[in-house]
Order: sequence, then C-alpha cells, then structure tokens
Amino acid sequence: MTQAIYATRPEDLPGQQVLLSMSGLEFMQAMLAGKFPGPAIAQTLNFTLVEIEKGRAVFHGAPNFAYTNPMGGVHGGWYGAVLDSALGCASMTMVPRGSWYTTLEYKVNIARALPVGMEIEAIGNVQHAGRSTVVAEAVLRGRTDGKVYATGSTTCIIMAG
Repeated sequence: MTQAIYATRPEDLPGQQVLLSMSGLEFMQAMLAGKFPGPAIAQTLNFTLVEIEKGRAVFHGAPNFAYTNPMGGVHGGWYGAVLDSALGCASMTMVPRGSWYTTLEYKVNIARALPVGMEIEAIGNVQHAGRSTVVAEAVLRGRTDGKVYATGSTTCIIMAG
C-alpha cells in the first residue's frame, strides 16, 4: 500500500480539467497510487482509501477521542464521513471521462456504538450505475471483531463536464 498523502490547501487538488480528462476509475486509481493527494478530511478524521476497483471502494480508519460526542461516544458524523467517502468513491469509479458526479442524498444507519480507537473497514459497493445516476451501499465493520457498526446508502448524479 502506498503511503497516503493529503491535500493541505486548495492548490494541492487537481483542477477540473485534470478531473474531466480521466474516467472516475482512473482518477481514483491515481489517488490510491499517490499521484493525487487525498482529501484533507480523510487525514483530519483518521481514515484512508486502501482499495479501489470498478464499483467498489474500501477505507480503513479508527475514531479517536477527538471525534466523540458530549457523552463520550463516537459522534455520528464520523460514521457518516467514512461511509460517505466509501459510497462516493465507489460511485466515482462509474463516472465516464468528461463527467463528474455529486451526491443527491445519503443515509446512515448506526447499528451499535463504535469503541474509540477500534480499527474499522468501510466497504462501498455500487448497486446500480446508469447514464445519470449511481446507487451504492456501504457497510462499516470492525476489523478485528467483524461486527457491523453502521451501514449507508447513497444516490449520486452524473453530470457532463
């Protein structure tokens, strides 16, 4: 696995012309290979892309104490950010050259409390990819216990550049 690099300022990110010159799968493969930096949020929230293929994205990470709510539990926003990334990146792999996508909606279901520091794996899989929409589902599991901690789903729209 290539050591993840992350954008630290807007200028670090590839421009729209670069994005539109590649398919979504090519773009995601380049990011995984370290040719483009990952988004700052992944570094901030301690998760990283570890696998990418057509219709599938896998992230690993672990919540730390900084991501807890006032009761000491992992904040639902952490689950949401990781699942949204797995869903969005899986969807991105279906975007043709010359197009881009955005999320129309996404939903998160938290099944159980995630212990602070637990290593997770979030796997996003495309269920449908048409001319203008992509539907994907994701699951967030503990890497050591295999338990499902949350699931998510999304609908994305593909737009011509």
